[in-house]
Amino acid sequence: MKKIILPFLFAGSLIMSSCDTLQSVAQTAAEVLTESSGSSTYTPSSLDMSNGLKSALNVGITNGADRLSQTNGYFGNALLKIVMPPEAQQVEKTLRDIGAGKLVDDAILSFNRGAEKAAKEAAPIFINSIKQMSFNDAKEILLSNNKTSATAFLKRTSYTSLEGVFTPVINNSLKSVNATKYWGDVINTYNQIPLVKKVNPDLTAYVTEQALNGLFKMVEKEEIKIRENLSARTTDILQKVFGWADKQ
Repeated sequence: MKKIILPFLFAGSLIMSSCDTLQSVAQTAAEVLTESSGSSTYTPSSLDMSNGLKSALNVGITNGADRLSQTNGYFGNALLKIVMPPEAQQVEKTLRDIGAGKLVDDAILSFNRGAEKAAKEAAPIFINSIKQMSFNDAKEILLSNNKTSATAFLKRTSYTSLEGVFTPVINNSLKSVNATKYWGDVINTYNQIPLVKKVNPDLTAYVTEQALNGLFKMVEKEEIKIRENLSARTTDILQKVFGWADKQ
C-alpha cells in the first residue's frame, strides 16, 4: 500500500510545485507588465526634467573634473594637452633649434600641471551655474536632437563668468607649479636672441582658456554617454527622464 501511495504523493508534490512555479511566473509577468505599462505612460514633470538634466550635468562635470585633476589628466591626453600658445610657436621652434628644448618641455609640463591642479576646484563653480537653469531650458535641452546641447547651453550661458572666477584659480595653480617661472625663462631666453620679434603672451589667460575648453570637452563626452548608454544612467531620475526622452 505504501508503495502505491508514495508515487502518488511524489506526483502530487510535483504538481503542487509546478503550480507554485506557474503562479510565481504569472505573478512576475504581471508585475513586469504593470511596471512596463507604468513606465510607458510616465511623463516627467517640469521639475523632474530639470532635476534629471541637472543631475546628468552634475555627473558629467564631476567625472570630467575628477579625471582631469589626476596627474596627466591634461598632459597625458593628446586631445586636451596644453601646448605652447599659437603666437609663441615660433619661440618653441627657435629654442629647440638652438638646443634649449628642455626649457620648452618644462614650460609645457607646468602648463598642464597647473590646469590639472585647478580642475577639481572648478567643479563647484560649474555646478553652481547649473542651478540657474530654468524648467523651460531643461525641457528644450532634454528633447533636443543635439547630443551635447546641455553642455552647449552651459558653455554659452556661463563661460564668461566662469572664466572670471577660474582665472585666479589657474593663476595660483601656475605659480604653485612654477609655470610662471618656466614661462619667464622661455620668453627671456627667446627675447635675448638678436633680431627676433619680442613676445610675451598672457600665460594665465591662455592656460585658463585651454583648461576650460578641455573641461567642457569632458562634460560633452559624459553627456553623450548618458544619452546613448543606458548603464551610464546611474540614478532613478536619470533612468526615468532620459528613458522618457528616448521615446519622444
